Amino acid sequence: MDAATLGAVGTIVVGLAAAGAALIGHRGANAAQQSGAVLGGYSTLVDNLQEERDKLGRQLAENEVKLAAAYAELASERADKAALQGQIAALTTENTQLRERIVELGGQPT
Repeated sequence: MDAATLGAVGTIVVGLAAAGAALIGHRGANAAQQSGAVLGGYSTLVDNLQEERDKLGRQLAENEVKLAAAYAELASERADKAALQGQIAALTTENTQLRERIVELGGQPT
């Protein structure tokens, strides 16, 4: 082989090596760009999940307050019911005593 042929073959080899390096470099840039996009998407997803978590936490706190108020109202209504049942029992007893007293006095209870 003469010098011209060796020079041409060398140039071709160098050109192929440069093309290969450019291709690998381009692939690396694409990978870095995709990695950045993935990280950006991940960050957005995390932000969205944190916002939703915070919103649900606030809603849970509101529901806890409403539940406490409902329990307080229920306890109050139960106390009122117990008081009414006591009044009913007292009035029933009083009615029974009054009927008995009417009979003792010679009358007819209605």
